[in-house]
Amino acid sequence: MLRLHSLHCGGLTGSYCFEYAISNAIRLLARIPPLEARMTETPSRDKPWLIRTYAGHSTAEKSNALYRSNLAKGQTGLSVAFDLPTQTGYDSDHILARGEVGKVGVPVCHLGDMRALFQDIPLEQMNTSMTINATAPWLLSLYIAVAEEQGADITKLNGTVQNDLIKEYLSRGTYICPPKPSLKMIGDVAEYCYHHVPKWNPMNVCSYHLQEAGATPEQELAFALATAVAVLDELKPRVAAEDFPALCGRISFFVNAGIRFVTELCKMRAFVDLWDEILLERYGVEEARFRRFRYGVQVNSLGLTEQQPENNVYRILIEALAVTLSKNARARAVQLPAWNEALGLPRPWDQQWSMRMQQILAYETDLLEYDDLFDGNPAVDRKVAALKEGARAELANIEGMGGAIGAIDYMKGRLVESNADRVNKVERGETVVVGVNRWTESERSPLVGEDGGIMTVDPGVEADQVARLTAWKAERDSAAVAEALSALRAAAAAGENVMPASVACAKAGVTTGEWAGEMRAAHGEYRGPTGVSRSVSNKTEGLEDIREAVDAVSDRLGRRLRFLVGKPGLDGHSNGAEQIAFRARDCGMEIDYEGIRLTPEQIVEAAKEGAHVVGLSILSGSHIPLVEEVVARMREAGLTEVSLIVGGIIPEEDARRLLAMGVARVYTPKDFELNTIMRDIVTLADPKSVAAE
Repeated sequence: MLRLHSLHCGGLTGSYCFEYAISNAIRLLARIPPLEARMTETPSRDKPWLIRTYAGHSTAEKSNALYRSNLAKGQTGLSVAFDLPTQTGYDSDHILARGEVGKVGVPVCHLGDMRALFQDIPLEQMNTSMTINATAPWLLSLYIAVAEEQGADITKLNGTVQNDLIKEYLSRGTYICPPKPSLKMIGDVAEYCYHHVPKWNPMNVCSYHLQEAGATPEQELAFALATAVAVLDELKPRVAAEDFPALCGRISFFVNAGIRFVTELCKMRAFVDLWDEILLERYGVEEARFRRFRYGVQVNSLGLTEQQPENNVYRILIEALAVTLSKNARARAVQLPAWNEALGLPRPWDQQWSMRMQQILAYETDLLEYDDLFDGNPAVDRKVAALKEGARAELANIEGMGGAIGAIDYMKGRLVESNADRVNKVERGETVVVGVNRWTESERSPLVGEDGGIMTVDPGVEADQVARLTAWKAERDSAAVAEALSALRAAAAAGENVMPASVACAKAGVTTGEWAGEMRAAHGEYRGPTGVSRSVSNKTEGLEDIREAVDAVSDRLGRRLRFLVGKPGLDGHSNGAEQIAFRARDCGMEIDYEGIRLTPEQIVEAAKEGAHVVGLSILSGSHIPLVEEVVARMREAGLTEVSLIVGGIIPEEDARRLLAMGVARVYTPKDFELNTIMRDIVTLADPKSVAAE
């Protein structure tokens, strides 16, 4: 009902006021559509993005229960986290898998594990993202085999394998083989999917971990796009020219959204423009639909703080807005971390909370009802133009080095330097982190209850998984396994596409370690660059007092203070270790850092060469068994005078256990002031300090 308001008409009185009200009513009525139109009209609304949580832990059975629970709560896609042995091509019973089984994801050793992981989940109806890289051909083969067992039409499978090995050399560390054969295997997956699983995204160019390793927005754009170019150059000769544009259209991206909201939003718009430009100008892709920048996102875990962890909820929401507000650069899939991931493994409730955040944003707000809110915004246009200019310059540098494969050492070094700058700004307070370097006084969070606010993995999980693996090997057809592995070996040796042979291996009962063993035998293993030079540094600003202390202690020791940084186990997240080594070098110490995935035995052997302090970095949650072994081996080697320090995501109870073992210091993400750690190292190495104790 339309009401005529004749009172308070802006000072008008009498008949003028009444006439004013009538004329307003007529104008309003003229704008109202006919009744029949109003009965059929619905507001235009975009389809929401895929809502995911990155999940997997303990066993395939427990992860399956978590997936089905999340789907029942409204999750619309799966995002599978695999444990480190699975990611690096080892079975759960391998010596290097000790302490790592089921910690950061789900162990999948064979078809039986994959079958259990997706029990009662119809894969033909699902959109599944698998964060898997070096073993991507293998895990996809297992997925296809399970889908066929379910009776699925393989051509209808929807999902993604990350399958980006170049960023593994730069940031995450779950590579196996050298770059060139790894690039070939990426091509194998893409070619196979194009012909057999056409709706599948065979490669997810992943800039997410580049930002976590310290990349500036320009570096994140350039390094990711250079990776995509390397992959497309590999793929182009594999298909007919008329099919290549469609293959380009299947390449997707997985990005990071950090806390600098406007910059991140502009970065995504720059990604859209640059990808379109590359596909049109470099590859001649004419159809706009094949040039569309398709990406999924997880917002920045690097910025989550152990201090005042409840603040992380706001950070996650703001970062999610950066990849959802701009319609023309909106993510196709979003997964949000939980508020407590800086503390440890999130509980199901924590993951549900993050999922509800997405659902409220997608379904309760009017975000999806409007055109792009930022088109024509001069501030946004200027920032996007600047980001594109910087990215193009970096891309030209990489192209001059022969592309992404030839520029791996260069890119790694740039990331370590950029990360050092980021850490320095936080330490100096130039970059404000609420609760960390400003406003640090806080009430204890009620969210951190008696369980410490995190979920812990049952220590018995590893033994149970190994027992199931042993039973699987005993019950399978050994002759069929040997025949399948022989065919895989022949395909790899001949340079053929390994996917058909890998699918056959999956069906025959081959294990993850056996498949990866053939790839290692065919192509060899690789140790990526550390990005940390041992040469003397000229970065001395703010370090003068520590450098003097290092010089004084070195004089008392009779030689330069030597600090060994080691990463035992399969954890490839090396950012923290690199920054510790980088700062120790700048402080004048002699550093010994050989990178990731060292055994305790290798670390202790290196310590025998004259280390004064040994520092271990472990972020996978496997600190207790790995440190126990290092301590035992150091005692056996007579290195009781060498101090041991440990850093990682370590709960307080575990920290007490480590100190009781003889560890001198334990550092967690709250210990962000690297200079404090440097002073501790100097003190621990100082003979005067030891004598005083």
